[in-house]
Amino acid sequence: MSIINTDVLVVGAGPAGLTASALLAKLKVPSITVTKYDATADSPRAHITNQRTVEVLRDLGIEQAVMSKAMPQDKMATQVFATSFSGMELSRLSTWGGGVERRGDYEQGSPCAMCNIPQHMLEPIILDAAKANGAEIRFGTELVEISQDQEWAYAKVRERQSGKEYVIHAKYVIAADGARSTVGSLAGFEYEGEVALGDAVSVWLKADLSKYTKHRSGALTYICPPGSEIWLSCWPCVNAWDEWNPFFLRYGRARGDASEAVLRKHISEAIGDPSIDFEIKKITRWQVNHMVASRYRKGRLFLAGDAAHRHPPANGLGSNTSIQDSYNLVWKLALVLQGNAEDALLDSYNSERQPVGRQVIDRAIKSQKELLPWSDAVGLRPGATPDQAWENIRHLFGETDEGIKRRAAVVAALDGLNWQFNAHGVELDQRYISGALVSDGTPFPAYTRDPELYYHPTTHPGAYLPHVWLQKGAERVSTLDLADYSRFTLLTGVGGRAWIDAASVVGREFGVQIAAHSVGMRQPNDDVSGDWARRREIDDRGCILVRPDRFVAWRSHDLLADPVQALRDVLTEILDRAPARAETRINIGA
Repeated sequence: MSIINTDVLVVGAGPAGLTASALLAKLKVPSITVTKYDATADSPRAHITNQRTVEVLRDLGIEQAVMSKAMPQDKMATQVFATSFSGMELSRLSTWGGGVERRGDYEQGSPCAMCNIPQHMLEPIILDAAKANGAEIRFGTELVEISQDQEWAYAKVRERQSGKEYVIHAKYVIAADGARSTVGSLAGFEYEGEVALGDAVSVWLKADLSKYTKHRSGALTYICPPGSEIWLSCWPCVNAWDEWNPFFLRYGRARGDASEAVLRKHISEAIGDPSIDFEIKKITRWQVNHMVASRYRKGRLFLAGDAAHRHPPANGLGSNTSIQDSYNLVWKLALVLQGNAEDALLDSYNSERQPVGRQVIDRAIKSQKELLPWSDAVGLRPGATPDQAWENIRHLFGETDEGIKRRAAVVAALDGLNWQFNAHGVELDQRYISGALVSDGTPFPAYTRDPELYYHPTTHPGAYLPHVWLQKGAERVSTLDLADYSRFTLLTGVGGRAWIDAASVVGREFGVQIAAHSVGMRQPNDDVSGDWARRREIDDRGCILVRPDRFVAWRSHDLLADPVQALRDVLTEILDRAPARAETRINIGA
């Protein structure tokens, strides 16, 4: 049996696996990606793409390619609840930062806008980026065995068409092979939570509903036919406004009938207009889970994406969290494999991402439950007959004292749904604590608003670098654009020249690239409006050291007596090794 050696084996070619492949190739890390499937996703699946993820895609150079195929944020802004598309509208909510009250929060939080792009359209774009970077991706190749020792991970794979088997020896393995992860199972990863909380069916279909949706466009529509067996279905828009991927949920582990005939009945009922023809393209059954791996690392094996966390689609966090897992891990693997950091750096992947996975699965489950107060207030309760349900709706919009009270309850319940549809803090405000960060001796600043609803930018070590627009000559650039995945970045201001010189010296000593930028009023990166001065939380002569994944690694509030030694100490702690001052090493991304 033939043997192939590589630095990293990526198992799976979904959002997490393809992102890992593209990033590894960008950093010139030898890798092989295998997937049992013959191509990328064949149905829409995940679709909400938040700003943090678009920033990753921007780093890969594919932001514009994604945006050209995506539903833009302004068309995602309306969440409608109705008895059917052609029927009575029950409620409406501004979503994904589309409302007047939240639009500014989203615009201030990132240079990138969120968008709605289904997985079967996003994956080929990431695949193209991976191939353009030189990634090696083997479709139709299934993992059948996995083991490891102190030196290697050993993976036996099989080409599904030919049956040929061979072994891949890899220094590390990224298991991005989905909710039924073969690596997770064979390697004995432990999980916390529950599986099979409910049964769900997704239907990818063609149906031109523009006359019912164009004037109130949104990424999702909730349909609640009074007295129906399916009391609520969610209709993600695949293509505005003639392609959809509705899913129908049943909780209590009741699978029910999901035949095409039954689904056609539910779809017709949800559309509510018999003149609208529709075509079913694909039917997919899946389960609602609430599970996260107890640890994301086991020796040379790492879990990413759905292999690490599984949850309902509420909040649209699935593929976003998956892509961001890979973004956290790959630069660390590159530094270790190139000899510029010790293996201990990789432990920070679990320390940083496992709590995020826990937060995401808990938030998604909670968001599902937060639909119930709205349903109760409207009066659409499972098990009601059509007559009972319509009577409840008439009372809701009637002139009675009961109607007044219930309408107030509906408004209050809609406010509660902001934690699902406008949870900007959940989307952007991850804060890490790990060995890949160095404290500046201060605590994280306290939240001044709800931490799930609102993003609180800070330059505290462990937080994501805040976005501020700067002027660079005739070009407007974001502070995030000054950073890059192939290097560390140091930001300083007027009077911080000693930090820039120190970054050059220490970068050479450690064999890592540290790009240094002066940011401030009338500096090369001109803080023309003073926004960076308001946001940076350091003095002009201080500095902020930013990791390749744009998280703040360390900061100094002012110029120190020996900036070279200060930076040297910081990198020694992060990389878990002393500088090799006389030795020349390969730079990350070189």
